[in-house]
Amino acid sequence: MTIQYLNQTLRILLLFILTFAVLYFGAVVLIPLTFGLVLALLLLPLASWLQAKGLGNGLASALSLVSLIAVVAGIVTLLQYQLTDLLDDLSKIEQRVNELIESTKDYIQQHFGVSHKEQQKIIKEQQAGGMGQAAGMVTTLLGSLAGILVDTILVLVYTFLFIFYRAHFKKFILRLFKADDRPTTEKVLDNSGKVIQSYLGGLAMMIVMLWIMYGIGFTIVGVKNAIFFAILCGILELVPFAGNITGTSITVLMSLAQSSDTKIVFGVLIVYGCVQLLQTYVLEPIVVGDRLNINPLFTILIIVVGEAVWGIAGMILAIPLLGIFKIICDNFEPLNDIGFLIGPPREKKSEQGNFITRLFKSKK
Repeated sequence: MTIQYLNQTLRILLLFILTFAVLYFGAVVLIPLTFGLVLALLLLPLASWLQAKGLGNGLASALSLVSLIAVVAGIVTLLQYQLTDLLDDLSKIEQRVNELIESTKDYIQQHFGVSHKEQQKIIKEQQAGGMGQAAGMVTTLLGSLAGILVDTILVLVYTFLFIFYRAHFKKFILRLFKADDRPTTEKVLDNSGKVIQSYLGGLAMMIVMLWIMYGIGFTIVGVKNAIFFAILCGILELVPFAGNITGTSITVLMSLAQSSDTKIVFGVLIVYGCVQLLQTYVLEPIVVGDRLNINPLFTILIIVVGEAVWGIAGMILAIPLLGIFKIICDNFEPLNDIGFLIGPPREKKSEQGNFITRLFKSKK
């Protein structure tokens, strides 16, 4: 019995290693595909609702995708409008940055004995050494932008195809299992979709609330272009842990560059602290809740692993994918113990439905 259990454990371990190897080396193909799948799961209730209203599968799938593009375009337009105002103050920001640089030079001279001339000489040497890398950096940046554009188009195409052929894909997966196992497999597929829809729907609501709170807070403390930085901080919330710190750091730096009043910086930090308290103890329990039912240790661990395998994209996708994996473990007996380790079994509650399903569910 012990040898059999050991062999089973080794097979599972080898499966994990093989999975991570495939994810790492197949990142170029799998990242857009996974984003397309997650977005398709998010839009699935809307597509089903449109079909229930009498639209065909193709039109419902297309309108679901158009709605997503419209929302993203609206956010980008608002950011662009705010960014235009920010660029109008570019000369003032440049002047303030130069003042900060001069203050830093004075501090270095007073405390480290390095004169302004010596500092300028060091800077010129660094610039001369980096001139040869400038062209390479520009080329890399242009290549990255082109890659992002291609990946975005692929994600939209994948999202539409996943929605349009959802019934066909479901039948294909069910055909892979024996007739006795198909009810369990169908349950796993349905629960995976509901959990992801519920989690992403709650996350979207929380981000909108963060926009409102950051916008009000930044406006009160006197941050210029407060709406831009509020939206930026909210969107960066998609990157767990690092996102909110990055957004707040950018806001602090830009506030320093725009104004010499350090009270604004302290105001930004106070707003950040208050919003984080509200987010942690009020918004997340109410809006997001324990929809994925994952142990906090594994939440942090999967984000670190996701970043190591797929970078920022891995950090964004890590938690939803772990939620799907937990559902599989909970319904596949050999992996029940792993599912329990990732998070305790969810207690049965009265069915309330997930956020997006309730939003688009037809009234009887």
